[in-house]
Amino acid sequence: MSDGDGATYNSATNDANVGIQAETVHNSNVYFVHPDASPQEKFRVGVRLLEDGIPSRAHEMITDAIAHGYQTAEVRFHEVLALLSARTYYDLSAEEIQRLHRVSGRVRNYPEDEWKEALRVTFDLLAALSTASGEAGPVLKQLQELPSRQHNAILRHLDLMLTGGLKDELWAETLERAGAERFGNDRTQRVWAYFEADPIGARATLPRPSTPAAAAARAALPIRVVLFAVSSVALGVLAWIANPTEAIVESLVALGAGRTAARCGVQWRGRESRPDISGGADVPQPQSPVPAKDGFTKRVHSKFDHYFSVRTPYGFTPDTWLAHTTEVRRGLATEIADLYRESRIRVERVTWLIRHLAEEARNRHDNGTLFDQYRQIRTPTRTKALTVVALTVLGAAVLSGFGTAVAGAAQPRPLWAVLALLGAAWSGHAATHLWLEVRREKHRVAQETRKYQEELAARKNAHQRWKDLLDVTRPSELEMETWLACDKTSFVDEALRHHRLTWRDLITHTILVAPAPSYKRGRVRGGPWRYSHYVIRLFLFTRDGIREISSELKFSDATRRNEQRSNYRFDALSSVQVTENVDVGYDLELVLTNGPARKIRVKDADAHQLAPDESAQEISEISLGAAGFTHTFRLLEGIAADGKGWIERRDNLTPFQVAG
Repeated sequence: MSDGDGATYNSATNDANVGIQAETVHNSNVYFVHPDASPQEKFRVGVRLLEDGIPSRAHEMITDAIAHGYQTAEVRFHEVLALLSARTYYDLSAEEIQRLHRVSGRVRNYPEDEWKEALRVTFDLLAALSTASGEAGPVLKQLQELPSRQHNAILRHLDLMLTGGLKDELWAETLERAGAERFGNDRTQRVWAYFEADPIGARATLPRPSTPAAAAARAALPIRVVLFAVSSVALGVLAWIANPTEAIVESLVALGAGRTAARCGVQWRGRESRPDISGGADVPQPQSPVPAKDGFTKRVHSKFDHYFSVRTPYGFTPDTWLAHTTEVRRGLATEIADLYRESRIRVERVTWLIRHLAEEARNRHDNGTLFDQYRQIRTPTRTKALTVVALTVLGAAVLSGFGTAVAGAAQPRPLWAVLALLGAAWSGHAATHLWLEVRREKHRVAQETRKYQEELAARKNAHQRWKDLLDVTRPSELEMETWLACDKTSFVDEALRHHRLTWRDLITHTILVAPAPSYKRGRVRGGPWRYSHYVIRLFLFTRDGIREISSELKFSDATRRNEQRSNYRFDALSSVQVTENVDVGYDLELVLTNGPARKIRVKDADAHQLAPDESAQEISEISLGAAGFTHTFRLLEGIAADGKGWIERRDNLTPFQVAG
């Protein structure tokens, strides 16, 4: 099956994995800073990372800015959010808790502004985790009074931290905001552009260099011309000596006829001829009409077949248009495969050009020029007739001059006249042949150069138009992260309502997002993979056990399908394992006592898509963190180890208290 954004949609089960259809890494530097960058610049990049859903790297960048002396309430506020984002209090290490205590003790030292107030409210919310919901009223009021930027940031990044009564109080507002933002910024019309590959630059076939035969003709031509001139002058002198009047007339006629023959002959024989083809039938096949065996060339030919079939002129069905343009299409596909067949170039990067050539072929058919390159340039009948007449007159004038020279000359002049005539005839024929060869080659080079320049200009314009469209349409990382967060919120709300649960009924929850059975994927350099199709898996932990709900999500329009639910006791989860394979990816394996082990593909391999300045381990950790893997694995691992005793162990942990 296929969907509107061109991706094939597979109906395999959620735990299956069909494979990648297309992937791209956008060459963006939004997450990279120079080693000598100022603390302020590092902080700005850290904030961007946090907003785009990469809290681990955001925390590294912000703490680096703090270590270099950049400390304000705004910096500390974002440091705390980066530390707590996508985590619960129980995920924090003792060192991280101590760091939070130190920061909370310094809040009073900052000047009064909106950032200090936001920092204070954040710590008050953490302190309220252990209080009854009614006692949290004052801090919730303070949260509502914060400016929207700080208020929304707290709700988003403390999503897993805030549970129970606090979460119940805030849930309606969270849902309302998610509903307003879920399809904002024209989501359904723009998501496709995120997964489009960055188009490679325009190329066209260069003119063929001059042939060795043409070079030899240019070298030999002067000698033949000189010999012809000497022979002609000798014959004219002999005719002049015999009869000056007739010689003058014959010379003028010969010059006029020769000039006409040369001018018309160039138009007739001085151009590269092509076979005459009509209507596309029997078009001469290109040198490599059959797709080569390498994968890139096969995919290029397949793309040409696809785009020619969907860009058909009026009156043609896809099948008839494909049959009509078989050789034109093969020739273009062979050209593009030859131009772009190089290491690590994927066909998706030249799809823009294939689509442009398919549209151009349709337009050329509409204006009647589709097969012009295969048609012979017909020479007008008048030109041919003038050439024949001029050559006839020239021959007659030469023979007449020869007769004049012989008739009125004494020995040995007739012999000289014969030699002059033979020399002029041989050298004239040779010079004419060489001259036409040189002119034909010059015309070919000029024609191919003009064609190259025109095609390259047209392709550059098409490349720029496509690139501009992508730049305008492609969502930002913040937009992609916001839409996904809204989808998660909507999914959690439906699950809670289906199971008739409130946040007070939950001990905690976790969400794992993974690639669906088939998908396109993309990312910016330094960022996590994002997918056109997800499997969202929600785990709700209550005192009675675990409720697991999963569903496939089509990201372009937020539609879900193939929802599955399962419930099991804490003791039923016997083990959790992680399988890592650099060539395959990460698999999370859940082993239940009452059923077969289930493998969940969390992330596919990506080492071959790394830029030279990217670390495979770092990108893997970023993608796993964005998928919610770290938090989910820690929770499931604890339950598999302790069973229901996991609840008691969590209950015995001391919640966070604000220092001083």
